[in-house]
Order: sequence, then C-alpha cells, then structure tokens
Amino acid sequence: MSFKSSTPLDPSFDRDILDLHLIYDYDAEDAEGKPTKWRYETWFFSENRIVYAIHGGPMAGRRNYQTCIFQCIRPGELWQCNWLEETGSIVSMVYDIKLQQITSLIAFSKGHWENPEQAHGDKRNPADFERWRGLAKIGTQADRFLLTKKATVVEVFRGKGDLVPIQPDAETL
Repeated sequence: MSFKSSTPLDPSFDRDILDLHLIYDYDAEDAEGKPTKWRYETWFFSENRIVYAIHGGPMAGRRNYQTCIFQCIRPGELWQCNWLEETGSIVSMVYDIKLQQITSLIAFSKGHWENPEQAHGDKRNPADFERWRGLAKIGTQADRFLLTKKATVVEVFRGKGDLVPIQPDAETL
C-alpha cells in the first residue's frame, strides 16, 4: 500500500494532532430504530499511524491500528485523516477542532459490512488479523456500503489512554 499527498504535512500537525487522543460518540439507531450512540476512540499516534478502538455499534469490540495519511484543511481548526483497512474498507475522517466534531465517510467492503462479528478482535492477535484480511476478498470494489456519520467529541487528551501503543513501523495490511 502506498500513499501520495501533493501537500506537505502542515507544521501545525505537532500542535493540533500529534499524540492527540479523542473519544467520540456517533449518533445512530439500534435495530428497533431507537436513538443510540456508537462510541469510538482514536489516538493519533504519529504522522502516519493511528491506533483506535470501537466500543459501540456493529463493529464494537474492534481494536486496531493503521497506516494513515493526514491533511490539514485549516490549521488549528480542521484536519483530515484517511486510511485503508485490512478488511478492504476505506475510512476518511475530518476532525473539527473548534466544534469538537468528527465527520466520517466509511466505504465498507462487502465482507466487512456483512460480517461485522468477524471484524471484531485485535490486530495484534494473528488469527484476527488473518480473518480480517479474508473479509477484503469478499465481493468486488463496487460492492461497498457507504456510511456517513457525524460524531460529538466527548473527551480530548494527549497520550495513549487505555489504548495499546504500537511500533512506529508496525505492519498494518
């Protein structure tokens, strides 16, 4: 996997994003259509890695880390983080620092969306990692489920919190 950006990483990255830990809740509905929250947690570990955990919703129980690419939209205000999951899903999230919101687009692979239980686990467990890779092989690139969601950031701090650090060059796909 490779990434290309025509824009150098903005120098405000160290102040705005590096080592930042966010806990946020997506507004969602349960199986009966009642309002609920999907809690997510993301740690911007380095200029090209994130570590995250999902605590609510159909993907709850997923602990992962990814190679990512950051893009500053407006220093001190808006940052975008994009990555490809080993499941074949693509994630793009925008962090609005001023409004304390996350806006996301997730292009789930067919395997990931239709088999959420198989996407649970921790990438550090080799069996989970291999199972997740297998989800990418289900369907085609056109067989995606696109999900857009907005979340409210409920906690912001620096450091790992309860997430497990990774090696800076940890294998991600």
